[in-house]
Amino acid sequence: MGLFHKKSGPEGGGLAVQIREGGRHPFGVLDGYVPLRQGEIDLYRSIREAVPIVDAAIWKLIRLAGGVIVQCGDKRAQAELDWFLQHVNTGRGQRGIQSFLDCYLDSMLTCGRAVGEIVPDRRRRDIAALLCGNVADIEIREGATPMEFAIWGRGADGAMRELPRQELLLFTPFQPETDSPYGVSLLRSMPFLTEILLKIYQAIGMNWERMGNVRFAVVYKPGDSPLDQSMVQERSRQIAREWSAAMQAGKHGNVRDFVAVGDVDIKVIGADNQVLDSEVPVRQILEQLVSRTGIPPFLLGLSWSSTERMSTQQADMMTSEITAIRRGLEPVVERICELWLTLHGYRPQVSVEWEDVNLQDLVEEARAQLYRQQARTVEMDNEAREKGETV
Repeated sequence: MGLFHKKSGPEGGGLAVQIREGGRHPFGVLDGYVPLRQGEIDLYRSIREAVPIVDAAIWKLIRLAGGVIVQCGDKRAQAELDWFLQHVNTGRGQRGIQSFLDCYLDSMLTCGRAVGEIVPDRRRRDIAALLCGNVADIEIREGATPMEFAIWGRGADGAMRELPRQELLLFTPFQPETDSPYGVSLLRSMPFLTEILLKIYQAIGMNWERMGNVRFAVVYKPGDSPLDQSMVQERSRQIAREWSAAMQAGKHGNVRDFVAVGDVDIKVIGADNQVLDSEVPVRQILEQLVSRTGIPPFLLGLSWSSTERMSTQQADMMTSEITAIRRGLEPVVERICELWLTLHGYRPQVSVEWEDVNLQDLVEEARAQLYRQQARTVEMDNEAREKGETV
């Protein structure tokens, strides 16, 4: 096969990367535009940026899903394979297959799919790098059967073409559906609720801004005498001028009194409005968002469940979620390791194992934090009760 023949030349460096942006002007996307149905990717990334608890949940899934262990039958090959997995270049100053899997899984959970590339060296005798690609730059074209598909990318002219070295490309959909090969993002069901949540927080911010920067309504009511009626405009301008000067002096830390003659009514705009309670709707929305991630609430600092039995059950469910995610990454690890063994003349047979998911430390830490919060709540209730009895 052409992948393994000898070729003279320097061993340093790697072959040209297939998944990359073409060298064209900033508006090259308009040249031969092909609908990619990729508009939702920016939306999902905006959700992670706007809602910190969602971003934290995804990063916890990525960290908990780590700890891959690859075993092969040959002891000599095992030592060399372990060194390769720890030191392989993954781009952007990072090394090790775990950094590659972290980036790969991040794209898989956020975008619903992940794409990567195995970059061989110039002599095609070793793997020079493992790189993650941008899923927005590729398309999947299915063949005659569901088992056949090809990855297409944009060429220099902006047109979509089948990438030449399909055996070096990695593609994994997350929870794919029967009618689409692209997979489903973990955040697919979140845009509607996220929009409502952001509206609530935006309203809260505007209310606090209004409370911190109070607006006043100054109303002058002239008397019934002819003199008051004739001086309405002049007194209104004088009141406005003096009130503005008093407000400007307050901004600079100076105290200035406002004195007016006649019936002058001063009110705070919006002081009579009642601020809506946001605790219940915010909690209901967050419950929906967190439940989609599969992360127990207490791991995110939320004390919604206070029973020890419920925390244990949630930890068990978390373990099953991590196991399911790891199953999606196993084919990628197997392909990388089997190709490396083949290039080095070893038998391409590996078994992928994972470190045990141990949430005990996290559970105990979260439970201790929950106990502290409960003790603080009881203490505050006792203090409030004592103050009420004293009064």
